[in-house]
Amino acid sequence: MADRSLRGMRLGAQSLQSEEGVVFADRAEYTYRCEHCSRETVMVFSTEAEIPETWECRNCAREATLLVDSKPVEVDRSAEKTGRTHWDMLLERRTRAELEELLEERLAYLRARRGEARDEHKIGA
Repeated sequence: MADRSLRGMRLGAQSLQSEEGVVFADRAEYTYRCEHCSRETVMVFSTEAEIPETWECRNCAREATLLVDSKPVEVDRSAEKTGRTHWDMLLERRTRAELEELLEERLAYLRARRGEARDEHKIGA
């Protein structure tokens, strides 16, 4: 019976592919320094890749800046949009006086509805 058993491999333990004929891309190391914890992170990128100016610090997860000739790169933040809150969007459509008027109308409606609901469900003695 041992002659007929099939030999197998463990799943994921070994690859059946070889590195024959594979040409690896040229790589370069780039250093990023975190201003918060003053630690440096070295990342390896392809020489053909576009290198980001900032990278997440491995230690504190804040933003680290790319070092070029041991000096941090100036990051241009002029194109970044600031986030708008719901309140900002409301103020774009209505004035504060209109919003206060709408709030008073809605509160009056809710107070009236709550008053009716209480009368229906009162338990008499």
